[in-house]
Amino acid sequence: MSGIRFDGRVAIVTGAGGGLGRTYALELARRGCAVIVNDPGCARDGSGASAQMADTVVAEIRAAGGRAAASYDGVHTAAGGRAMVDLALREFGRLDVVLHNAGILRDRSFRKMTEDDWDAVIAVHLKGLFAVCRPAIDAMVPNGYGRIVLTASGAGLFGNFGQANYAAAKMGQVGAMQVLNLECAKYGIRVNTISPAAATRMTADVQQSSGTPPECVTPAVVYLASEACNESGIIIRAQGGRFSRQAIAFNAGVYFGPEPVTVEDFAAEWTTITDMSGARCFSFGDKVAEIIKQSAREVVPRSRG
Repeated sequence: MSGIRFDGRVAIVTGAGGGLGRTYALELARRGCAVIVNDPGCARDGSGASAQMADTVVAEIRAAGGRAAASYDGVHTAAGGRAMVDLALREFGRLDVVLHNAGILRDRSFRKMTEDDWDAVIAVHLKGLFAVCRPAIDAMVPNGYGRIVLTASGAGLFGNFGQANYAAAKMGQVGAMQVLNLECAKYGIRVNTISPAAATRMTADVQQSSGTPPECVTPAVVYLASEACNESGIIIRAQGGRFSRQAIAFNAGVYFGPEPVTVEDFAAEWTTITDMSGARCFSFGDKVAEIIKQSAREVVPRSRG
């Protein structure tokens, strides 16, 4: 197969026993990548465990002539994350790619949500990011190369009823991406995020899935995981066959000068402050530079009251 290849590369795909993760693992393997197929085989809410899901995907990859090994560790503990990285190093000698795809759902409206509902979802999605990526980055640094793809969600970026825990965990992926993007660039490690919508076991009753098969998301993720993608800090939305970039944006706002203003001054400029018609996307460094530049512009008059 010509084009984007992963020959000699090794990847960990979490939550790879079904849905999106399975399609990622299969496509990486098809393109020459050795894959750690991680999945504890739990139910959608995180309960139970079975080796069958990971084993089935490993068998598919091997039957097609690819290389794969199964990991049944949960991403919610540092020990689990360390174990799958160690497995990659032991079986294939290196680690180049991490796709942090694992997730569970405990959907409830916020007033009905329990502490356990909150903690369980945060542990898999957000702590899982730390548990897997922390040792993974250590394994990538000596090679001067790495690709990490995190997983956000429309629920985190825009909200979805009954998913405060899930949305918080998914928006946390974006914040972590922005920091890892800054910290890992010097090591040749690129960190990006996919925000997918697809029909899987996880999204069987979620409207945002749009009925799209998971294979429609896979091209974006595989590209972000490849050597061909040298950008970092990008969020790609994949929904209904459409791919787009999503980003944090801010407008020019209103500059009152360095001295405090009254609440009335602020209220009088509310429309301009919140007008996003001229908003632009910035990195953190760009934003600081823009604020400094903005301070030299015309000052909006303030009241004397």
